[in-house]
Amino acid sequence: MTEQRTNRNPNLDPLTLPLNGSALIEASAGTGKTFTIAILYVRLVLGHGQSEDSPLQNLLPPNLLVVTFTEAATKELRDRIRTRLTQAAEVFSEAADSLEPTPETALIHKLRDDSYPDPASWPECRKKLLLAAEWMDEAAVSTIHGFCNRMLSEHAFDSGSLFKLTLETDQSELLEDVARDYWRTFVYPLPPALMDEALSHWKTPTDLRKAVRNLIDDPAALGTPPENVHQAINQVVSERQARANELKAHPWAQWQQEVTDLLNGLNKAKRLHGGSKNAMLKVWDSLLAWAESDELLPEKLDSAAGYKNQTPEGLDNILKGDEPAPRHPAFDAIDALLAFGQNLPSAKSDILRHASHWVAARLEAEKQQRSEMGFDDLLTRLDDALHGPRGDQLAATIRRQFPVALIDEFQDTDPVQYRIFNRIYNVEANQPDTCLLMIGDPKQAIYGFRGADIHTYLQARLGVQARTYTLGTNYRSADTMVSGVNRVFEYSDQQSPKGAFLFGNGDSTPLPFQSVAANGTKRLWAVNGEIQPSLVFWTHESGEEDKEGNPKGLAKGTATADVAETCASEIARLLTLGQAGQAGFVLPDNPADLEPVEPSDIAVLVNNRNEAAAVRDALGRRRIKSVYLSDRDSVLTSREANEVLCWLRAFAEPRQLAFIRAALATPTLGQSWQALDRLLTDELILEREIERFQRYQQQWQSQGVLPMLRSFLMDFEVPGRLLQRPDGERRLTDILHIAELLQQDSLQLDGEHALVHHFTQILRAADEEDEHRTLRLESDAGLVKVITVHKSKGLEYPLVFLPFGTAFRAENPKQAYVRYHDDTGKLVTVFDPTPEDIERADQERLGEDIRKLYVALTRARFATWVGAAAVDNWYQSGLGYAIAGTPEQPISQALASLAQGRPEIRITPLPEAGNTIFTETAPEALGPALISNREAKEDWWIASYSTIEYTGMAGTGITFTGEVEDAQTQNLLEESAQDDTDEAPPVPAVRNHHHFPKGAGPGTFLHELLEWCTAQGFQRVVDNPELLHEQLSRRCGTRGWGDWIEPLQHWLLELIRKPLRLDRNGEDTASLAQLESLRPELEFWFESRNVSIHTLDKLVTRYTLNGADRPRAEANRFNGMLKGFIDLVFEHKGQYYVLDYKSNALGEDDAAYTDQAMGQAILDKRYDLQYILYLLALHRLLKARLPGYDYDQHIGGAVYLFLRGVNSASGGAFTDKPPRMLIEQLDALFDGEPVSGEVAA
Repeated sequence: MTEQRTNRNPNLDPLTLPLNGSALIEASAGTGKTFTIAILYVRLVLGHGQSEDSPLQNLLPPNLLVVTFTEAATKELRDRIRTRLTQAAEVFSEAADSLEPTPETALIHKLRDDSYPDPASWPECRKKLLLAAEWMDEAAVSTIHGFCNRMLSEHAFDSGSLFKLTLETDQSELLEDVARDYWRTFVYPLPPALMDEALSHWKTPTDLRKAVRNLIDDPAALGTPPENVHQAINQVVSERQARANELKAHPWAQWQQEVTDLLNGLNKAKRLHGGSKNAMLKVWDSLLAWAESDELLPEKLDSAAGYKNQTPEGLDNILKGDEPAPRHPAFDAIDALLAFGQNLPSAKSDILRHASHWVAARLEAEKQQRSEMGFDDLLTRLDDALHGPRGDQLAATIRRQFPVALIDEFQDTDPVQYRIFNRIYNVEANQPDTCLLMIGDPKQAIYGFRGADIHTYLQARLGVQARTYTLGTNYRSADTMVSGVNRVFEYSDQQSPKGAFLFGNGDSTPLPFQSVAANGTKRLWAVNGEIQPSLVFWTHESGEEDKEGNPKGLAKGTATADVAETCASEIARLLTLGQAGQAGFVLPDNPADLEPVEPSDIAVLVNNRNEAAAVRDALGRRRIKSVYLSDRDSVLTSREANEVLCWLRAFAEPRQLAFIRAALATPTLGQSWQALDRLLTDELILEREIERFQRYQQQWQSQGVLPMLRSFLMDFEVPGRLLQRPDGERRLTDILHIAELLQQDSLQLDGEHALVHHFTQILRAADEEDEHRTLRLESDAGLVKVITVHKSKGLEYPLVFLPFGTAFRAENPKQAYVRYHDDTGKLVTVFDPTPEDIERADQERLGEDIRKLYVALTRARFATWVGAAAVDNWYQSGLGYAIAGTPEQPISQALASLAQGRPEIRITPLPEAGNTIFTETAPEALGPALISNREAKEDWWIASYSTIEYTGMAGTGITFTGEVEDAQTQNLLEESAQDDTDEAPPVPAVRNHHHFPKGAGPGTFLHELLEWCTAQGFQRVVDNPELLHEQLSRRCGTRGWGDWIEPLQHWLLELIRKPLRLDRNGEDTASLAQLESLRPELEFWFESRNVSIHTLDKLVTRYTLNGADRPRAEANRFNGMLKGFIDLVFEHKGQYYVLDYKSNALGEDDAAYTDQAMGQAILDKRYDLQYILYLLALHRLLKARLPGYDYDQHIGGAVYLFLRGVNSASGGAFTDKPPRMLIEQLDALFDGEPVSGEVAA
């Protein structure tokens, strides 16, 4: 037993921590990490502790960098900091003395009283705090990737990011393409024998892609790949065949008779068990056949006991009696054959290494060609820039911009992330004019599989030296819960020289366990009026011994099933007692004040989906509803996805009887077998179904796939029927999720058949973790939560079950490679690992398992149950290490030592699973709806140009009444108003832009291409036409428009290069490529105060296009906000213009695009009202931002570019600049001011 480690960190006082230099704050679970960050933020805003001339004085949120690792965490941090700033401002108010300090504001009161005792200083402090709170929307609180992206963008010159790159959040499709390229280049050409070797490891390019996915981030760490992978495979195959030929050369035929005689003699002497002789003789037929064949190994070599029993060791084990086993050369040869089969030389490592290098290089080249980058590229590019030729200047620039940085969840950092911040702030130098605070808990570093590196954390810990502090009080859990967890890890710390977390070295460790005090919930967990222990271990042992006399382990499957059943049984028992008021959370001094336990109070922590399924099945058998919160499966792998595909095929081809019958036979529709049988015999019924599916097809074509699917589900009463099933909510959620994905994809595809084909393709490759396709949570209201330990980090629950506490996954000795940290702390990848490599990698696996155990045990506020099943080698698990388990010791005995003298810990044999069925309390019936007695407020809404309806407009018109969320939606609505269909015309003899498909889909397609060109830079696209060609190939390929790539390339380049008329006379022109100051998809919002659309329409009609007739806007009002997106705003010769792309087809050739024709299209579609609103938005923006702004001088006008008229005499450009009087009257109208009586009448 080892004495407790001596190197303990001082407890942090958030009011006295120096706020300059670098420091590390270790925040154990439940110790108020986020609260502490917010308090430190308040001090930074106040300039607390800084000298008057310090650069850390007078800082505001845009200069205070706070970095965390998820978008959800950034939102929570931003909200919590804003709340704390507001509370602090209240504490510094004049009325503060009348406020009683609350637990949340007590520290702020202390800060005020100790550091700002003079009330005369309070108003200035309050002003700073309120200003900071108001600025939190612009606060520099972001993810690490968001920070890197911003720095690369804002400091493009210093970082070398001079060209705009597209950030691709999902590069799985590109990686799949590169893997296929590798397969075509290196695997397909292999001769059969060598290809068999490759296919024995990966059957498809997708399998290979999965294998290299985690290796391509740092190919240099993989060692030198073989120059010629063909030769490497051939060498392995040749060596393997040569060894097989050596073994085949033995005189097997001669040995067969000799061994037969020997075994017959042993059998007569009754030294063989019954049946073993025949099993051994039987394998000789396979041996002889193999020796004469080209096969590498005999049939069933690894499974037939007859081989193993004919080895020297095997014979010793099976023979009866004390006489030594006979010896024969055949037995040694079979032993060698078995060893050869178990350790076959393999080319797997060579192929992996070669493929990883090649794929990484090809992937980088593809990204450069496409001007793309992924999330990881953001980090590596900023890291490269900071360590490049201009690195000093870039680091200084970022330091000036953010003199303070707080890095949250620092235990999850990786080497690249740490290099970035160390380069900027120089951790070891402890610079007084900056402040770098790294906050995290190394005991919760459990994301190694995502690249998080605890050794990087330890490097930072070494850099800050003595400036490491600990949050020493748990504010989450009950005293007994905190005490129980302290005991587990203090005990572990004492039992091993390596300490609780495997980093110890004698009396010191860089990762000590420091117990925490408890100041959390005052309630306690009670059952039947008795306070219960907070930490319960269920031991489950076989009760048998192996041949060495050690306790025999349980089979994993048996242990999993047993513990899952007991877990569910205990939950059912406790919930039933809770309903009776006999189980819940009580105050020690008032046991009658009991809060009954409910399903939502309980969480079950698991390691993977298989354990989750075992627990949820057991819960379901007891009618306890649960939800799995860690499901990362794609919704496209669900059964419902294949059913939806059946429906889509029938909708797309309603005259295909096989498709109709298949769709109606899907289980979700719930059709009886009699109804399905009538489809085969009754033509009238079948014809009715065909007509019904034809109506669905028409709805699909006119309204979209999502509305059609919703109608279909309602017609077949699917929601009502599914919700009566235990899994119905899950299934209905999946169907609706799939329908939304189809609607999104349909915007990029041309017609029903293209969508069916696309959906078929993505179902075949539906194994990637795509955030948008991940299964959505059906509900978690009032349910038991099943969640992985990894996902539970940062969460808390009243009661926690950890049923599989001894589960672990040791490193596989036969894997192609392992990863571990070498003696310098650097992560290395070792191919063809030795036993020593496997041991080192498994030690790191054990370290992460111990940290996972810590995370699991610190989730509960009141009590945790831990399943301690003595599975094989249980002592190699995280729990096994924590309790100093050994092979010789039963797990119950090891746990008894831990619990000795500890009433908060209970050790008990696994209770027998009961059959209690939980009956959910029926919810109270809803009463009648409340009726408001107050007068309704004004009709306030968010409007856009697309919400205006018209009388007398040709065609469908724009009648959308919802809020336009984004530019893509606005473009789609506008394009939908141009043509009624998306149908492509018959294939023309000559393809040009006049024959390009018409409608909303093609229109949106063109808008997105032009938006891409703007992002790249129009001139860059002209100078590098291959970039445009690659984009067209990708985008046209998904729509089946391969023949349009070259015509579109010519059309778009012509649009970019051709000078545009910027006025009616054509005296001022400029091409898109010549524009230098421009802004694409400019979003605007401005207030509209009870604006009469009738008055707006009359004004626009009066002042534009000579007052010509046009469809009238229907009476309505804008009251709230008006928003929109302008395709392009640009500046030319000191004047500002709005430009909108129009894909309308005005005729079959260039002659159709005259000024008169375009003007008539403007009137018919009421684009005049659109561009007037755009110019009004631009007018308001420039009036607020441009010094000396004058409408006549600075507004150039509106340019509406009819894309199909590019080669006409007009160039397709319609221009107009409305008079100043109109814009100023509209400006007043939207401000709620009256206009002239003539117009308003």
